Amino acid sequence: MAKLAEYHNLFPALREFVETGKPVWGTCAGLIFLANKAVGQKIGGQGLVGGLDCTVHRNFFGSQIQSFEAELLVPKLASNEGGPETFRGVFIRAPAVLEVGPEVEVLVDYPVPSNKVLYSSSTVEIQEENAMPEMKVIVAVKQGNLLATAFHPELTADTRWHSYFLKMGSELGEASSSSIVAVGGEDLSSNLQSKTDLPVFL
Repeated sequence: MAKLAEYHNLFPALREFVETGKPVWGTCAGLIFLANKAVGQKIGGQGLVGGLDCTVHRNFFGSQIQSFEAELLVPKLASNEGGPETFRGVFIRAPAVLEVGPEVEVLVDYPVPSNKVLYSSSTVEIQEENAMPEMKVIVAVKQGNLLATAFHPELTADTRWHSYFLKMGSELGEASSSSIVAVGGEDLSSNLQSKTDLPVFL
């Protein structure tokens, strides 16, 4: 994604779109793409769209063969969308959020063994007798117009995350402008029947 965005010079447009306040949802690699900072990257790093005030570990849960599914506690989702208090998270070579800024709302966290301590670019196994049995990492966040999940809700039959995101679009759409300007500078928004901006899914 980053290589293609760089090759086609898409980063300026993507960053501008995020900054306009229109709703954007990033899942898995999309979460990494939206983060302001990512660790555990390949040699040479990668470009990021940014906008989400957090630090993401690119492959926190391991390689492709360490992909997994898990029941996640989702009190915010259940409160807003109804349904059970859990959601089946599908993690595929998944990242995790290590740190968040003050404006970021943590929606879901997930317990992991505490003998995995993160050092800038890798997960290092340590042996400590007095280590806590588990810690929690963040796997879903929201900041203003940005929603990000480390797992893949689109791979389940549970559509509550999609409903949650669409409602974000409705709420933010009332406050955002949807003016469309052609290359020549003509305002085309008057030609549209609907002026509601569609949300973007990464």
